[in-house]
Amino acid sequence: MRKENMRRYAALLPLLAALPAMAQEADKAEPSTALGDIEVTAQRKVEKLQDVPLAVTALPEAELDARGIDDIGDLNALAPGLQISKTPSNTTISQITIRGVSQINPAIYWDPAVGVYVDGVYIGKAQGSIFNLVDLTRVEVLRGPQGTLYGRNTLAGAINLITRAPTGEFGGSASLEIGNYDALVQRASVDLPKLGIASISVGARSEQRDGWIDTTSDSSTPELNNRSNHGVRIAADLDFAPSVRGEYRFDQSRVDQTNNFDQLYRIEIPFLQPFASRQRKESASVDAPSFERSKVQGHSFTLSWDLAGGHTLKSISGYRRLEWDDSLDLDGSPLPVVWTQRFTDYKQFSEDLQLLGGAGPLSYVAGIYYFGDDGDTNNPQNFFQLDPDNDVYFDSRYGTQTSAWAGYGQVDYKPIDPLTLSAGVRYTREKKQLDRAFGLRADPGDPYFYLIPQGTNAQDTFDATTPMASVAWRFNEQVNVYFRYAEGFKSGGFNGEYSELPTGDETPEEFGALIARNIAETKTPYRPEKQQSFELGAKTNFASGKVLLNAALFHNKLKDFQASIFLGTGAAATVVRNAGKATIQGVELEAAFIPFDGTQLRLNYAYLDPEYDEFTDAGINVASNRAFVHAPKNSFNAVIDSELLRRDWGKLRAVADYVWTDSFYTYPYQLTPTNPFLQVARDTKVDAHGILNLRLAIADIPLGGRGNGELALWCRNALDDDTANNFIDFGPVFGSLTVANFEEPRTFGITGIVRW
Repeated sequence: MRKENMRRYAALLPLLAALPAMAQEADKAEPSTALGDIEVTAQRKVEKLQDVPLAVTALPEAELDARGIDDIGDLNALAPGLQISKTPSNTTISQITIRGVSQINPAIYWDPAVGVYVDGVYIGKAQGSIFNLVDLTRVEVLRGPQGTLYGRNTLAGAINLITRAPTGEFGGSASLEIGNYDALVQRASVDLPKLGIASISVGARSEQRDGWIDTTSDSSTPELNNRSNHGVRIAADLDFAPSVRGEYRFDQSRVDQTNNFDQLYRIEIPFLQPFASRQRKESASVDAPSFERSKVQGHSFTLSWDLAGGHTLKSISGYRRLEWDDSLDLDGSPLPVVWTQRFTDYKQFSEDLQLLGGAGPLSYVAGIYYFGDDGDTNNPQNFFQLDPDNDVYFDSRYGTQTSAWAGYGQVDYKPIDPLTLSAGVRYTREKKQLDRAFGLRADPGDPYFYLIPQGTNAQDTFDATTPMASVAWRFNEQVNVYFRYAEGFKSGGFNGEYSELPTGDETPEEFGALIARNIAETKTPYRPEKQQSFELGAKTNFASGKVLLNAALFHNKLKDFQASIFLGTGAAATVVRNAGKATIQGVELEAAFIPFDGTQLRLNYAYLDPEYDEFTDAGINVASNRAFVHAPKNSFNAVIDSELLRRDWGKLRAVADYVWTDSFYTYPYQLTPTNPFLQVARDTKVDAHGILNLRLAIADIPLGGRGNGELALWCRNALDDDTANNFIDFGPVFGSLTVANFEEPRTFGITGIVRW
């Protein structure tokens, strides 16, 4: 740990030490009405947020509605250290980073670093992870490794998405939203009266919007960056017996729209330079088919049985299916330079059997977990390289399968009232398989020549033991301080997109060796990535519950970290390498204030200090000359939610929400150009920028005693920020062709809501 940064962190320790005294001087009144009353299930049991000895951010339903959050892609920077991007070209694939640890490869053979759960069911892949979340009632962001209670692929943390339970009484809501670009969003949610043992609710959402990129009349698509998606959800709670209850959840989301426009940002090929611009365009000319289609369907069933003595046996069963396709013009021009498609079919099943309970000072959670998945991607591609008369067509296909088992447990013990000791461990063992085929041809009428023959298969087994231990001391009702050690891991696997192409001058023997190298690379596994985390935190509330301040200091060690390297050659392949080690440390602050009745101010801030200890490239340690990706040094979010006035006709409520993110790199490329054949990180660096969202609503409008209504004006990206927020850099061997996606332009509109 560097001394300079240790001094920065040490400067915050007096604040943590002073918190107990500050709280003792505060009013001994009701608990906080701001943040501390929120209940979360971060440790698989219901607890108050301020009692949980780990860094958790919770967003309740009212805050989600006020901020217009509809899917996971809207959560960027809304928790300290949380950074969410959409992958280049796409709108339904997430790149989620917590505390500088992320995944940037959306292919289904690679696993994310942040686990996403919907009603307790893990979502296995990044593809299709951004979808309509109908009746979302709470979001929990768990920061730091969650390898004990959540397991595989929660190396950086976990996000819990919790949907609303049926009430068993007739009621509901409906809304209509109209905005510029002919946007139309419709929502409806209805609770039915209880029918025997069943309480049922049904919800639906539909969105249509024209694209903000107009295209020329000779383009392959009439517009880009439009929206067309629909979602539905059914929830049923079943009271089988006083001690036995079931919870069934069904969700389905369909997306059929154009992809994000890949604007040509940088190019050294002369005939393409007229189409390049570093300013956000609102018109384009493209020649390749451009679409993004996603169908996500999920079923989950939770069965809970309350046993004698305060114990509960719980089963969470989940099945999810994804059909996902896209077609991309990756040069952003009307010329046939780069065109790729992906057609993915993926399904998963999981079962989590838990036993929860406790007596006196002891409580526990124990479980057995199974996860299995099976997916295939067909990824045809067409490149003419640097010569328009030398087209190359690629047949690239890969399939992946996983079978994982785990056993876990955690015990919390309170030997004396202020002290809570927690310890847990999880053992995971999983088998990964890859099927791969890769061929090329120079003409559509030619047969493919296969460098990786069909039927090439690889498999391996990975396992990990991930412990956790924490000590929490509650000084009083206002201050809870904890220290936590935790480990997490992200699964190993195989490279499903590797390809090394012939130069055209090979002898038969050299061709044989080339095929052997392609097969060997495909069959060689990359190892799991592991992280150790040390976290010191304090959770406080004082001033009669009108002020909350939470702080966390962390020091994390990454081992065998998986670097996603975009080769930019041949079939634009990406490979995953265990590049070495890294140290990540930082500070996170969260605050909530009620300066006066009806007004609430929420703030969060994160400082991040990542550094490679070892980054091995071609056998050389280049740790000092590689960029850390999706890791802004500073980021913050500020929200003011104020009730301006209240009258018989309703109340006037204003919300201003500002998110600011420091600059960050998007690929682990060289910082200082030392190799002219490799990409340079600064060429795909996202500049520091901020997004301001505004909302002004007349709420609680009485509707004749039958319910209430709301009428709201809103504006998203009110300052019309036009920063390039993600890139693809094909590298010097492809003329430094770089395309960019940009922040969407300012949108505004009006929303009407009726609740009964």
